[in-house]
Amino acid sequence: MEYISSDTNIWIDFSAVDALALPFRLDCTYLMSSDALEDEWLSPKGRGNELIELGLQAVKITTEEFYYAEEIRSRCPKLSAYDTFALAIAKFRGIALLTGDGRLRKTAIEEGVTVRGTLWIFDELLRNGILSEEEYRKFMLAMKAQNGRRIRLPEAELDRRVKEKGKDDA
Repeated sequence: MEYISSDTNIWIDFSAVDALALPFRLDCTYLMSSDALEDEWLSPKGRGNELIELGLQAVKITTEEFYYAEEIRSRCPKLSAYDTFALAIAKFRGIALLTGDGRLRKTAIEEGVTVRGTLWIFDELLRNGILSEEEYRKFMLAMKAQNGRRIRLPEAELDRRVKEKGKDDA
């Protein structure tokens, strides 16, 4: 089982294409700062506890993680506190960071943290036989349709994946 520290934007991507449960079919346990989960994902009020019900684990950051997050935030003020919490959890627990945020990805790589994103999850779902090529392609087309709205993914990567898995009708 692989543990992965998660930012909230990944879950927005999966929610936008009605696939919130898909990542939980991988042999991974996703962690998120309980503060980020409560403030970013569960608001506006009434959004529910979908991620927790699916298996996401809300974790409290340690004192060491908190001070590291503060130090990162002082160097990278455009990152939110919750972004730096996700990075701190990944760094101090020796696990990958799951995010689609460009600034956070760059900072994590500079800090020696492995970074994964939405497309990695879809690629793993396909590689592990959880999604068929047809299902995978349908999700890539759905991502393309939402890209620039709720989702912000590299268009060229989406196009490449659609093309690799069949006739390009997008």
